[in-house]
Amino acid sequence: MARTRTPVVTGWFTGEGDAFRLLGTRCSACASVFFPREDAHCRNPGCGGGDLKEVPLSQRGRVWSYTDGRYRPPSPYVSDPELPWEPRTLIAVELAAERLVVLGQAVPGVTVADLAVGMEVEVVAGVLGEDAETVWTTWQWRPTGSQGVTA
Repeated sequence: MARTRTPVVTGWFTGEGDAFRLLGTRCSACASVFFPREDAHCRNPGCGGGDLKEVPLSQRGRVWSYTDGRYRPPSPYVSDPELPWEPRTLIAVELAAERLVVLGQAVPGVTVADLAVGMEVEVVAGVLGEDAETVWTTWQWRPTGSQGVTA
């Protein structure tokens, strides 16, 4: 029996392979971009408000910061307490065009030793967890191999 692929949060990302993208929203009045998406009102305090339109975010960005989670997060994070905890590498990525920093996990196998502030990464589809019926999908960041540092 095939398991169902289900996003951990509906409406935050779309696509597969090279077409995978995070989804945000842009205010028509001030052009501010939001992720996680905002569907009710513009969060920019200097804006009188405008229509919010869904926009795909840049697929590539630069590492702004990174760390690793060496402890099992508390509830409501779901994990099997009988299994050993495997550290997760977390990356904060600056998307220059959107003027945003987006946090996410690195792809499996990438550690903090593989990262540097300013290195280029790309967003890819990933798996947060699986059970007998469902594969819970999310986004992850993967180094591109371009090591240029920007100011």
